[in-house]
Amino acid sequence: MELRDIEIFLTLAEELHFGRTADRLHVSQARVSQSIAKQERQIGARLFARSSRRVELTPIGAQLRADLSAGYQQILDATRAASSAARGEVSTLTLGLYGPQALDLADFLDLFRNRHPEIRLHIREVHFTDPFGPLRAGAVQVSTTWLPVREPDLTVGPLVASEPLVLMVAADHPLTTRATVGMEDLADWPLPHSASPVPEYWLQTLSPTHTPSGRPIRRGPAVSTFQEVAAVVATGEAVSLVHGDAARHYRWPGIRYLRPYDAPVGNWALIWPTATETALIRTLARAAQDAGPRTTRTT
Repeated sequence: MELRDIEIFLTLAEELHFGRTADRLHVSQARVSQSIAKQERQIGARLFARSSRRVELTPIGAQLRADLSAGYQQILDATRAASSAARGEVSTLTLGLYGPQALDLADFLDLFRNRHPEIRLHIREVHFTDPFGPLRAGAVQVSTTWLPVREPDLTVGPLVASEPLVLMVAADHPLTTRATVGMEDLADWPLPHSASPVPEYWLQTLSPTHTPSGRPIRRGPAVSTFQEVAAVVATGEAVSLVHGDAARHYRWPGIRYLRPYDAPVGNWALIWPTATETALIRTLARAAQDAGPRTTRTT
C-alpha cells in the first residue's frame, strides 16, 4: 500500500465523506474512489460501507485504521524531523519534571536525545501545588505527573515511572518501632496537604481522607514545597505519603522512610494539552513508550 493511498484511506476514515476527503487532500473525488477500490481489492474485503446517505467504516476498515494511524503519524514526524535537521533547524521542547526526575528518568531522556539530536530538550521544574497550571499557561509543553489525571483538556500519555509509595516519618516517630506498618496506621496521624487548590481526586493519592477500611484520616499542615513537607514531618507535626524517589534522593537527618506493606503503587505519566499536541510531543511520548516505565521496589 503506497503512502498516498494510506493518507486517502485515513482521511476518508475521519471525514466519512468522499467529497470532503477530496477537498482536504486537493485531489478529485474519482481519485479517492479509485484509491479505496484498489485497497479493497488488495485486502480482499470492503473497508467502507456506502449508501446514498452515509459512509461508514466496516469492522475490517476500523481495524485497519487503528493499525495504520500510529505508524503513519510516525512516518510523518520522522520526515519532518529529517527535513528540519537537513535545514540546520533546532527545535526546542520544554518538559516539566518534578524534583530529581531528570536523574531517575535518565534512560528515557537519553533515548530521546540520541534519537533526536535536532531537538533541544529544555527541563523546567514543576510543583505539586500547581500540577497542571504550567501546561495550560504554556510554560511547559509536556509534563510528568502522578496519576490519576482526569482533566478533560489534557492528554495522558505513556507511563514513565511506577513504584510503591513510602511513608515519611520523623526519625523518633512511634511507627519506627513497629515490625510492620500498613495504610490503616494513617488514621492515627495527620497528613500534610497542598496549600494551593489542586483537584481533590489528584490530592487523594498522597493525602487520602480515609484508610482502605474507611477510617478517617486527618488533614494536617498545609505545605507548598517538598522542603515544607519534610519540615513538618521532621518536627512530628505530620507523617506523609511520598513517592519512592524521595527515599532515594532526600535522606535528611531527622527523617526516616517506612514501607507500608500494603502501600499503593504510584504511577507517573507524561501529560500535555490536547489542543496543542505537536509532532515534537509525539516523538517524546514514543521514546517514553519504548523506554518503558522506571520500576523500583523501594525498601
